[in-house]
Parts: sequence; C-alpha cells; structure tokens
Amino acid sequence: MSDPRFTAKRAERTEIPRPKRGEGQWALGYTEPLNKNEQSKKDDSPLNVRDRILHTYSKRGFDSIDPADLRGRFRWMGLYTQRKPGIDGGKTAILEEEELDDRYFMLRVRSDGKLLPAAAVRALGTIGVDFARDTADVTDRENIQYHWIRIEDVPAIWERLDEAGLHSLEACGDSPRPFLGSPVAGVAKDEIIDGTSALAEIERRYIGNPDFANFPRKFKTALTGHPSHDVSPETNDIAFVGTVHPEHGPGFDVWVGGGLSTNPMLAQKMGVWIPLEQVPDVWEGVASIFRDYGYRRLRSRARLKFLVADWGIAKFREVLENEYLGTELVTLESPASPVGHRDHVGVHEQQDGKRYVGVAPIAGRVSGTVLVQLADLIEQYGVAGARLTPYQKIVLIGVEPEVVDELLDRLDEIGLSARPSNWRQNTMACTGIEFCKLAIVDTKNRARDLVAELEKRFPDLDTPITVNVNGCPNACARTQVADIGLKGQLVMHEGEQVEGFQVHLGGATGLQANFGRKLRAHKVTSAGLDDYVTVVVTHYLADREDGESFTTWVARADEELLRGEKALEGATS
Repeated sequence: MSDPRFTAKRAERTEIPRPKRGEGQWALGYTEPLNKNEQSKKDDSPLNVRDRILHTYSKRGFDSIDPADLRGRFRWMGLYTQRKPGIDGGKTAILEEEELDDRYFMLRVRSDGKLLPAAAVRALGTIGVDFARDTADVTDRENIQYHWIRIEDVPAIWERLDEAGLHSLEACGDSPRPFLGSPVAGVAKDEIIDGTSALAEIERRYIGNPDFANFPRKFKTALTGHPSHDVSPETNDIAFVGTVHPEHGPGFDVWVGGGLSTNPMLAQKMGVWIPLEQVPDVWEGVASIFRDYGYRRLRSRARLKFLVADWGIAKFREVLENEYLGTELVTLESPASPVGHRDHVGVHEQQDGKRYVGVAPIAGRVSGTVLVQLADLIEQYGVAGARLTPYQKIVLIGVEPEVVDELLDRLDEIGLSARPSNWRQNTMACTGIEFCKLAIVDTKNRARDLVAELEKRFPDLDTPITVNVNGCPNACARTQVADIGLKGQLVMHEGEQVEGFQVHLGGATGLQANFGRKLRAHKVTSAGLDDYVTVVVTHYLADREDGESFTTWVARADEELLRGEKALEGATS
C-alpha cells in the first residue's frame, strides 16, 4: 500500500479541493477506518485470503470460514455467497446478511477482453458442468458467472482456470473489477486502434498488486478502439476511447467518473490524446487518485464519480498531470459519439477477409454444456476463438467465409443465434432473486418469458428497442441507459405486495446518452409487464416520425402514452 503521507506531501504543489467535513480521504490525512469495510481491509489485506481458501477453508468446509472473509475478503477472489433459496423479495432488506447466505457461492471469472481459444471455452464449460450444476452466465462485464460453487471445489476450479490462462482474482471487491475490452479488437475493418496490449499490461502490472487492491469501492475499466464505442464507456469509472490526432495519429481519449446505481452519472470526457503505450500509466494515475482521494467515510459516496463531480474534470486533469503523471497530456477534442450501441451480433467481415460472428444468448444465460458445445464448434470449424461482450453476447473471431452458413446453423442448434430477433438481441438481465442477495424480483426467467412474448406480438420489429431488466436499484444491467429499463421492486396490486418494476424509458449511451425518463408514481407488476411493454411499443410505432428512435420519441411523447393509460387511435400491436 502506498504511504498516503507521501502522496499528501507531493500534493502540496497542487491545490486540492477540501470537503467541508472529513470524507476518509487518505491523502488528506484521514487514514483511520470509518466503517466496517475499511476496518476489515486494514485488519488484513483481502489478497491474503487466497491462501486460507486453498489451505484451510477448502479442506475444513464452509463452517470453518471466518465471517470477515466470507462476507468481505472472499470478494477479492471473485466469490460471493449466493442467496438461500425460498427467501422472497420482501425479506431482502429486512434479514441480516448471514440469514440470506446460502452455503454455496457465486464465482465470477474475468476475461478482460481476451480472445478465448477453444481450450479456454471448454475449460469454462467443464467447470460449469463439473462444479456449478451446469450454470454459466455471460455477464455485462465480460465475465462468466457460476452458481452453486462449493468451497471444497474452489482449488480445483482455480487450477483449471490457470491452465486456461484465466482467473477470478479481484473479479469483485473494492478492487480493479474486470475490464471491458472491444470484442472485435484487432480484427474489425473500421477499428481506429487495437488496445488489447494495453489491457494486458494493466492486468500484468496491477491485478493482484497490493498497492491497487484497496480502493474506496469498486473501480470499473473499459477500453475500445472501435468507433461504435462498444464498451459502454459512459458508465465506467475510467474509459479509454479510440481517437485520432491530426499529427500524432490513433490514440485514446480518457473519460472518468461514470457509474449508475442509485446516483447515476455519465463519465466526463477529459478531451485528451494519449498513445497506446501511455494507457497503463494513465490508468495507474487515475486509479491512484481514486485510492488516495476517494471518499471512504460513506460507502454510498465512495465511487470515483462523486470525486469527479465535486472536483470538476479540469481540476481532476490538473491533479492527474501534476501529481501523478508528471507531464501534461495532449489536448484534443473528444471523439464524436455514435448513435446507439454496438453488440456485434451477426456476421461481419474482418480486416483479413475472414468473418467474425456475434451470437445472442437470451439475457446472457448459457450453461456449462452450451460452452462445451461451443468449444466443439470452435475446434470443428477452425475458429480462432471467442470474446465476451458488454451486452451479454459472444463473438466468434476468425471464421472462414466458406463455413459461415453451416456454422450459423450449428450455433442455432445449441441456442446461440447469430440471427436473433430484435427482442432477443436487445434484452439484458442481471442475476436477480434466483441467486443474488440484493435482488427483490426475478429477472433472468422474466426476461426470457418477456422476449418470447414480444417475439409473438412484434415478430417483424424493424428497429432495435433495448430492454434491460434489473432485480434491484443497483443497475448491474444498466437500467437507466436502456430504451426500456426495468428496476425491480415490490409494488401494490389489489391490496397485496407483488413483484414489479419501476420503469425508465428512453435511456441511451452514445450520441443520445441520457438517463431514462421516470414516470412519477408509475409502477408495473411483473405479471402485467408483457402487456405494458406491448402498449408502449405499439404507441411508439404508431406515433413515430420517419427514422425517429425510441429514445427521441420518448423525450417528446405524451406521458399518458408512456404510462399505457391512453390508447392512440388506430394503434394496434
């Protein structure tokens, strides 16, 4: 851990904004832990828990686990206890954490934008089959997420991951969370710059590094050199976005301070140009500012976005340059944002004449068996490998043109369609009440059923409409930036509390980046969700102008149309 007194001494050269009260900022002298999370990290580095898992807990079983490790430090190893079955959403905020805990774990495995060859995909699949009751989900942070993991099996799982060049280190916790990299890095014809090497260097230098293992809270990283901005850069703590300088050529702009949850903020654009080789140093600088000046007093204000909002982007850049980089960055207007997002689903030509093929599981749900089957296809058809995407999709890289049609048919057979409906392609869901201790409602199954129903009601939808389903306010599925964002909560219906959603409409990233419109006192029951979405989409299709996106329509639409309380004359689904 770096000495905050040293950091504070260096910072004397730059005027640092001081809050009216102590916020637990190490560099300003507030080094004593102010909550149980900070105390736990001071008591013992979370990275040390790996040895206890390998040599003690896995041999002695669940009951031997120290509670401070179980509900704290285990997260640095990618492990969370999962929700005990049978506990309804009404008890989520009432029961103590230990009452919600099951004796099994959720395990996240990082991919960090890596190309996964057949052997790695097979390893991920066999872990699901052998140790996780055949579970495996593709998350929107390019992870594979398992459930039903026994502590006794963790060493064998880690060994299998090591052999595949993968790991779960710092996949959770107050740490550098899994990186988002462009799924088509190095192969897309329209790519500005390939940042794969920079992500690999950040991982090599800083993942598992004690100096960067104790942030105030999570720290999310994204990097893309693709013009579609295919890693949701607006919603990450730090994002490197491809840009071209008229003299220096391709490089990256830096965006900081994005994040959603209960206080959503879009990242602020620094308006700079940095070369590929400088990316890891700038990452270290921004991460160090967060570590040294981040607000540790209250967990609810401990994300980088609050510091950036308070300092402003100009002051943040000044501190980064003067106190951490020791050099000024090149100023360049930030690159233009694209319309919408790009998940790379379908068949696309690569730079080398081969194809990449994006496939869409339903709301990210696959299985160990499906991943093993995918590995078989990768081997059989000579595919270079697979990458996971920030939209719960999978992209196959390096497909020979002559095998594409046959491969697409085989992919359909295992439930991974490269020719999905708009609804299947554009629906995401978080883990939900099935396994998550924070969730209030079901998400994965509800999203699957919603997709199936909307495919029947709008089989020929001619425009993408994104639907993001979240089980609680934490926005793991990026609720606020979807066309239709659904935030799970309990709602009153006929005198009883039932599962339902608060609705956010018209959110977006890219050129139209904004947080969805919330309708005052408007809730939808889970049972009534199919009909509600049907009514709103029907209104959009009937009322839209030529080429008008759902986001633009929502911004001008009459609130009665958005609530579904008024029928447009002549509108039919």
